[in-house]
Amino acid sequence: MNNTILQLTRIVQQVALAESPAAQVTLIVDSISDVIQCDVCSLYRANPEQDMVLLASHGLTNKGPVTIPRGRGLVGLVAKSRHPVNVKDAASHEHFFYVPQTHEENFVSFCGVPLVLFGKVIGVLVVQSRQPELLDKESEGFLVALASQLALIVSDIPMETKIEDQNDRYVGIKGAPGIGIGGVRLCLSGELNAVPDAECDDVEATIESLHTLLANVKQEIHNEQVALGAEMPDSVSGIFDAYRMLLADQALIDKVINEIRLGHWLPYALKLAINHYYEIFHAMDDAYFRARAEDIIHLGNKLYNSWRGAKGIDVNLISSPVILVGVQVSVSDMAAIPTNKLAGIVCFEGSSLSHTSVLANAMGIPAVMGIGTVKGLTNGDNAIIDGNEGQVILYPSDVVEGEYKKLVQKEKSLKKQLSLLKDLPAQTTDGHTLELFTNTGLLADITPGLKSGAEGVGLYRTEIPFMVRDSFPSEDEQVQVYERVLQAYEHKPVYMRTLDIGGDKQLPYFPIHFEENPALGWRGIRFTLDNIQLLMTQVRAMIRAASGQDNLHILLPMVISTSEVTTFLELLDDALAQLKDEGVAVSRPKVGVMIEVPAAISQIPLWAKYIDFVSIGSNDLSQYLLALDRNNSQVADRYDHVHPAVLHEVKRIVDLARVHKLSLSLCGEMAADPVALVLLMGMGIKRLSMSAAKLPKIKYLIRCMSLMQSQQVLNQALTLESNEAIRALVNEHLEQIGFHEFMRNQQAVES
Repeated sequence: MNNTILQLTRIVQQVALAESPAAQVTLIVDSISDVIQCDVCSLYRANPEQDMVLLASHGLTNKGPVTIPRGRGLVGLVAKSRHPVNVKDAASHEHFFYVPQTHEENFVSFCGVPLVLFGKVIGVLVVQSRQPELLDKESEGFLVALASQLALIVSDIPMETKIEDQNDRYVGIKGAPGIGIGGVRLCLSGELNAVPDAECDDVEATIESLHTLLANVKQEIHNEQVALGAEMPDSVSGIFDAYRMLLADQALIDKVINEIRLGHWLPYALKLAINHYYEIFHAMDDAYFRARAEDIIHLGNKLYNSWRGAKGIDVNLISSPVILVGVQVSVSDMAAIPTNKLAGIVCFEGSSLSHTSVLANAMGIPAVMGIGTVKGLTNGDNAIIDGNEGQVILYPSDVVEGEYKKLVQKEKSLKKQLSLLKDLPAQTTDGHTLELFTNTGLLADITPGLKSGAEGVGLYRTEIPFMVRDSFPSEDEQVQVYERVLQAYEHKPVYMRTLDIGGDKQLPYFPIHFEENPALGWRGIRFTLDNIQLLMTQVRAMIRAASGQDNLHILLPMVISTSEVTTFLELLDDALAQLKDEGVAVSRPKVGVMIEVPAAISQIPLWAKYIDFVSIGSNDLSQYLLALDRNNSQVADRYDHVHPAVLHEVKRIVDLARVHKLSLSLCGEMAADPVALVLLMGMGIKRLSMSAAKLPKIKYLIRCMSLMQSQQVLNQALTLESNEAIRALVNEHLEQIGFHEFMRNQQAVES
């Protein structure tokens, strides 16, 4: 076998780029058979019961589904041993298991290697020959190397036993919940990123054209907002407001003008300016801020398409439900379709935090993001979008479409049931009430929480106004943003986190030199205290925005020492005194710290006399306690916020807060995990903060159980030694109280 590395790379690349799962598995078995020159190559995949299901074979007869029971046969031996099995006479081996419909008696030798992903066997790759001979060591090594690289791809292939007969299925990211059935409508507007450079003939005329373009696009945005109708929630208005703010941002305009003066024609100057901001946000590890890069690209494409006079979708051609499909489906595309005809949104790229997802959630339209490029699609192709599971099915069979239509009716009934909870308290069956808050950071995110019954904002991220500019936002500019949030949640608590910059969240105009470990570097309160003038401006803006209200709470991130707390309090006193002297009606906000660094836990007793509350940042706290990055695919499967170490530390925080009479809340993914919720309730946590989309489900669960039950489950969980055992225990309880079926039918949306 020549050029082993070259052959291996070629197969992996071809499989990754194949148009469908069926094409992928066919490529795998055919390519291996060709390279190794064997008579048979078969690919097996483990199902949830760990039986081995034959996905595809080159050489075996495949009449009907083929499933090898768990642990049976040579295939089972490979899976169990997690080691290659290479024998020259399979039939004489003690583990041989005959599958009649494959006619494998025609083949003598057998070599199987496991496909392992994150330490677990997910499948087996088998080659066979008519000759009674061992597979040579070079070929065996090639199979082992190839299997390790194919494991991730194979893990995404659907589990149906007869993949050749499947509907084309693509898995992506859950953008907005729901199920939609309709015809594909491709969004093929021009991409600014594909624009070539050209010389600017007349600089001043081009600059004038830029200002005209900005004015035109502002009007288009207004028209699109009107087209969506007055019944749209304020979150939708917030999206359009965000675009208008970007269009009016002088830093962005100056960047384009500077590129024009350097000799670039208008489209390329726009491209350079848009890409500048895109790269800043796209480089960040924080998914929330990385999603803002998608919004900037949307705006750039809108500017470019307006400049070139591109026409949108012809609404007169829309007579039946459509699913908009494209690399990135823009807000403009969505606004162009009557809401009663828009069945879903599918983006080849994008995340659950983009404006596309936010708008889809607000409109109640299913959305799936990041499914990868799909080739060969045409307008009118039948499709099903399942936003609950994050998958898209193209060319569904009548049977599959019929089943999904039943799910649609079931979902409508469930949504109606959940909507009745909006104005009801999150009260347990034995009369204990919890408070459910929402997390937000964009003006566009404000209303979904209110519509879902949020009783306040548990975490407002203040970084956005700082990150979309080429200079620090002024105090007045910050006041305008904070006022919108505080007024929307009038008489409801709003917890505003001070600027959490640094690490992966960089400011383009205030670069931080390379840090080997930014997660442990110059970020959070460390950054702002070292740049205290920025913190003073922000605190003044918060206090001014809250003038006449009593709902502002200031939250300090990444605190690890008493001096950080006391230094901030001195600054707060100074800011209050300054504003009072300036004639501003001020009131002292409550101040608290985020418990996200383990070092903070033991210092809660020391800080109690300085602060009013603590807020557990469960995402960072879990990662720091476990020394695991949940965004690192190599270790992500080991991350679990119900790990015993995390649970015991969270309970310690709760106990310390109770002893020292500190108000306590918890935010992050833990708050919206039903398993974790049962345990948090048992600990006595009474305030939880999560994304708006997850509030109804969590309220439903709270109203299904008693506090006493959660305490009993917690006491048992604290004696267990693994997160798997803890999840099994709590899931058994969820089934007993009738929540199990609800969880099957209503999967939460990730944000």
